Amino acid sequence: GLGCNAGIKNARHYHPEKPTFGFVCCELDEEEIRKNDLEVYPLAHEPLLILVNESNPVSNLTLQQVRDIFSGRINNWKEVGGEDKPIVVVVRLHCKNRPGHWKTILPSADRFRKDRLDVKSADDMVKKVSDFSSAIGHTGATWTFSHKDHVKVLTIDGHAPTAANLQAGKYPFYRTLSAVTRKGVEGDVLTLIREVQQGRAFRAVAEKYQLVPLGQD
Repeated sequence: GLGCNAGIKNARHYHPEKPTFGFVCCELDEEEIRKNDLEVYPLAHEPLLILVNESNPVSNLTLQQVRDIFSGRINNWKEVGGEDKPIVVVVRLHCKNRPGHWKTILPSADRFRKDRLDVKSADDMVKKVSDFSSAIGHTGATWTFSHKDHVKVLTIDGHAPTAANLQAGKYPFYRTLSAVTRKGVEGDVLTLIREVQQGRAFRAVAEKYQLVPLGQD
C-alpha cells in the first residue's frame, strides 16, 4: 500500500539477519533493475478497471473512446451515448517513469487532459468517481469496493476485465504485479516468494480478483 518506491526500498534493505523484500505494481525497466541491483519475480497481470459513477447510463466504451475521453478529444458523455454532461476525468498517474499500468490507457502523462482531477491514492480515486456523477477514473482490480462506493466498472469493446479476456488480449488495460529482492538473495525469502507465486492461497486470490498468474509452473 506504500507504493513501488517503498517496495524497492524494502528489497534493497535486505540483510541476512533481517531479510526483507518488496512488492511493486508497475513494471521496472532494465536500467532501474540494474541500478538498484534487483531481482524481479513476476506474480500476475492485474486488470485495470475503468470506473464511472453508478448513475451513469453508459456501461460500455470502445478502446478508442476511452483514450479519447482521457486525452480530452471527447468531453461530453452525449458523444458516447450518455447524458448531456461534461466528463470529469480523474487520474492517478503514479510511477511516471515506469512502463505499464495507466500507460496502457495513454503512454505518457502529457497525453492526458490538462483540466483533470489528479489523485494520490486508489481510495481517493474511488471517492472522486463516487462524488461526481459525470466522472471517469481507473483503479486496479484488487481494490475492494464497499457499499459506500457509488461506482460501476465498464466493459471495453464488450469485454469485461476478466482474467480470461486479459489473457486472450481482448481486454486492453492492466498492470504487472511483482515481488522484488536484492540480487543474490536466497533462503527463506525466496521460499516465501515462490509460495506467493505458486501456492494455493495465491491461486484463490487470483481467481477472486481476476488476475493472470505469471509465476506458475
